[in-house]
Amino acid sequence: MTETKSRTGEGMPDDPVADVAAAMGGFVKEFKDFQADISKTLKKQEDRFTMLDRKTMTYGRPALSTAAEVEVPHQKAFNAYLRSGDDDGLRGLPLEGKAMSTAVSADGGYLVAPQTADAIRSMLVSTASVRAIANVVNVDATSYDVLIDRSEVGSGWASETATLTESATPTIERISIRLHELSAMPKASQRLLDDSAFDIENWLAGKIATRFMRAESSAFVNGDGVDKPKGFLTTTKVANASWAWGSLGYVTSGAASDFASTNPADCIVNLVYSLQAQYRANASFVMNSKTAGAVRKMKDADGRFLWSDGLAAGQPAVLMGYPVLICEDMPDIAANAYAMAFGDFSAGYTIAERPDLRLLRDPFSAKPHVLFYATKRVGGDVTDYAAIKLLKFATS
Repeated sequence: MTETKSRTGEGMPDDPVADVAAAMGGFVKEFKDFQADISKTLKKQEDRFTMLDRKTMTYGRPALSTAAEVEVPHQKAFNAYLRSGDDDGLRGLPLEGKAMSTAVSADGGYLVAPQTADAIRSMLVSTASVRAIANVVNVDATSYDVLIDRSEVGSGWASETATLTESATPTIERISIRLHELSAMPKASQRLLDDSAFDIENWLAGKIATRFMRAESSAFVNGDGVDKPKGFLTTTKVANASWAWGSLGYVTSGAASDFASTNPADCIVNLVYSLQAQYRANASFVMNSKTAGAVRKMKDADGRFLWSDGLAAGQPAVLMGYPVLICEDMPDIAANAYAMAFGDFSAGYTIAERPDLRLLRDPFSAKPHVLFYATKRVGGDVTDYAAIKLLKFATS
């Protein structure tokens, strides 16, 4: 019979229960260490978010926007100058870091805030003025010179041995457009300026834009060139058959003070085709509302209206396929009146202006009101006499 006795120096086999217990103890310890590390990391993140939240609440940071960061100090300084005449904020703005110059000219004044100046400029462009279709350039000098090359370089056919003749020498003409000062002086009571609910900048932009628009629109059409732009209707006018450089050509309506009674649309067709083909591609009609009312009734031989309204909102009306600009400064239909113009005004008429708008606050001259003296420099003149044709209401 076999006996099961332990021999000296030999141990019993390992206990499985003890091994499992030891393994579980090690896993629990590692899990607790991992849990502690996670808790520590989450605590650091929470502390960081709390710090950022407190900084945001304490200092009231502005929106992350370039406009908010740059324009707000300048806007406040300019608003303070308009309301109270306090220019300390303007003088403290660094020129290289802000959008406004604090340089004072010899006659005093500050450049208008870019926001206000942009509003005025957009209103001037959107109004019914020749500015909308003319060539507008910004200059920094007191005049703007346009160089015109009217000569043709000679050419001809040549054979292998024939003698070539010398071509004509091109001649360059210079048209100088002087800049004139345009001013407006709206006023407001100091009590109104003290009212924080009053939007002074928009009010000021609207008043200045209205004054400037009326003065500019009239000058670009009828200005005599004396301390104001020269209008295209004050240029020398001759019959288109005898047109020469330095004058504007015209065609007649066929009646003394109206369109011809028979085939009244013929004069408009004559006006369109009196303009050279290279200008017709970008040409526009210019007339006032009364003339437009008369033209709108015209029909061709098939009974179709020559006039058609724009297909979309904001689009100009079309006459014989060309856009129509309603400019109230054009003369009414009358004897010998040039009530309609047709041409490429982007080539034929140039408006030169300085891009800055200067403003001076005057609280003394009209107490208890405050005057705002705004000035800008602008000029205009015909630069291509072949690009514009006129319709004269006469028989000859």
